[in-house]
Amino acid sequence: MFQSKGEMNLEEYFQRIGFRRSHNKADLETLNEIHKLHVMSIPFENLSIHCGERNIMDLDIIFNKLVRGKRGGWCLENNYLFGWVLREMGFNTTTLSSRVFNSVLGDFGPFDSHLINKVIIDGEAYIADVSFGVSCQMWEPLELISEKDQPQPAGTFRLIDKGSMWVLEKTFHKPKILNPEFAGSSLVNRKEKKTIYCFTLEPRGVEYFLDVSDRLQKDPTCLFTNKSICSLQTPSGFRVLMGWTFSEVTYKPEEGIEVIDMRDVPDDEIETVLRERFDVELSNKLKPVNNKSFYTI
Repeated sequence: MFQSKGEMNLEEYFQRIGFRRSHNKADLETLNEIHKLHVMSIPFENLSIHCGERNIMDLDIIFNKLVRGKRGGWCLENNYLFGWVLREMGFNTTTLSSRVFNSVLGDFGPFDSHLINKVIIDGEAYIADVSFGVSCQMWEPLELISEKDQPQPAGTFRLIDKGSMWVLEKTFHKPKILNPEFAGSSLVNRKEKKTIYCFTLEPRGVEYFLDVSDRLQKDPTCLFTNKSICSLQTPSGFRVLMGWTFSEVTYKPEEGIEVIDMRDVPDDEIETVLRERFDVELSNKLKPVNNKSFYTI
């Protein structure tokens, strides 16, 4: 367990993500930079669930885990921490909740399971999300403007105002799988466009997510109990360890493709891959899991 080791401070967080510029301005340039640095430094991962540990909605514990403990976290940790960072820096920031789209059900999940942040800068609203992971991870915040195409290296994101809620969609590059043995892998997304999640603009406090956090760690039908995931964005794409399968993805937007290099990792190499490819150090033994699920990389 990651217990408190002194007060949280921004300088430690900035060192963790490699942010070295002045942080006195709560402007869009600064927001874009720390958002991108965060997703390329702190993994999206749920490994605690598969190491016999618990994820706890306590900011001190999350700070020590993600900033001081060479670990990543899921959205309830990463985005909760990121919201604190933004407020400490002087950004006008509101916590929101969202429901993730389930492609098997063909509908959004039955409850809000994803935490995101809304940021207001010079009267304009942006959605910041540093913890969805894999190919759906935005590198920079999105303008809260309906039906505007917002291209990023991963593809084109679009927010749509449906009246009672906002919906996030993404258009993907075509996958090019280098390894013939993975040509039919269910982990690979082959859809040109996907709905990612929906949300309202109703502010949420941390107490709203307490039961959600507990439920996501216990529900035997939940994604997070059925797959062990560690994902980190890179300057050229992202890498992910899903169960025993390691994938390195390179975006080539000029060609409209993403190149996917996949391999299976033996049990005795899992910790080495996590340490060398994600800079993740585990305190307890990981039991990898990769049951069938709607989740793809």
